Amino acid sequence: MDIQLGDISHIIQLAIAPVFLLTGVGTNLTVLTNRLARIIDRSRILEDRIAAANDVDHSDAYEELATLYRRAHLINRAITLSTSCALLVCIVIAALFIGDALNLELAKFIALCFVLGMFSLIGGFVCLLREIFVATRNLSMRNIVAPPRKGTSAE
Repeated sequence: MDIQLGDISHIIQLAIAPVFLLTGVGTNLTVLTNRLARIIDRSRILEDRIAAANDVDHSDAYEELATLYRRAHLINRAITLSTSCALLVCIVIAALFIGDALNLELAKFIALCFVLGMFSLIGGFVCLLREIFVATRNLSMRNIVAPPRKGTSAE
């Protein structure tokens, strides 16, 4: 195994694009985990509110919890798919180095891993988009528009 400096620089050049992709996937994972953390925090607040007051009707809280559980499930799926993408990109980078260093024909394997990684990333983005749709579906104008102040007329 006689690898020259020029060979190593060529291998590094091949691996640059997947490394940039890996950076983007890492940023996406940060966004997803932050969304999941907010969902979990809100769920805990609602669960504590339900546990604290047993004699009050909590139908609104249970509805919101059901929505939060659905959102958490979608975000978990997006995290799983995005992490799978990151792992596949890491395999692509390693295979580029190994294939070039050992003169192995790994082009089809590398292409397969890359395509699977892209499908995983697409699936993760689709799950994120679905989660956003679920989150925004439950917004209403009454929660956004401030009620009229006392002494003013609502026209």
